[in-house]
Amino acid sequence: MASSIGDSGPYTGEVSPGGAPDTRELAGLVVTKLAVDPKMSNNCYLLRCRATDEQVLVDAAAEPQRLLELVGASGLSKVVTTHQHWDHHRALADVVAATGAVTVAGEADSDAVTEQTGVVVDDRVRHGDTIEFGEVRLEVIHLVGHTPGSIALVYDDPQGTPHLFTGDSLFPGGVGNTFGDADAFRTLVDEVSTKVFDRLPDETWFYPGHGNDSTLGAERPHVAEWRERGW
Repeated sequence: MASSIGDSGPYTGEVSPGGAPDTRELAGLVVTKLAVDPKMSNNCYLLRCRATDEQVLVDAAAEPQRLLELVGASGLSKVVTTHQHWDHHRALADVVAATGAVTVAGEADSDAVTEQTGVVVDDRVRHGDTIEFGEVRLEVIHLVGHTPGSIALVYDDPQGTPHLFTGDSLFPGGVGNTFGDADAFRTLVDEVSTKVFDRLPDETWFYPGHGNDSTLGAERPHVAEWRERGW
């Protein structure tokens, strides 16, 4: 996938564990995507405010040393955990210990994150809350279904199109795994339909918790098919 208008550099979002990160430069925000753990291939996203150099990490999934090298001398203001599943926060304790970053997670998943990592969640966010660093504002979208407290983060670029970090709630080709729970699947499809597709434009670029990126426009025609197939 090519970079969208206003970006500099050939960002594709195609990364692999052990490989180099990929960086997208927006007018006010720099997004660096890194894949960790060959088995789970989790995506971690380092977000840097261009005006202040303040940084936020989305999902300290694994390989804390690589994440800390990515963070570098600018330090880390916050770590956002998109949901409670173990593969998305294995490096959380080490990253927080090294940086002193404030921890953020969805309210309904925060207790589980603390139980699994030993790290207290400082900011337990709800739908519609904002996460701010430097001059950047991320809006929290609470998406029930993959877990009770999964969150997505939308950066509504003042000089471009929206950018959405979806955790494991939305991927190219479908919504996140609901582990055979039909009710949870219906809930997640409804949540993604009303809170994401009904609200954000086709040009919205989204960054999932695993694998390649996509746009809402590429996925929108298939939402009815996802609902029909039931997974």
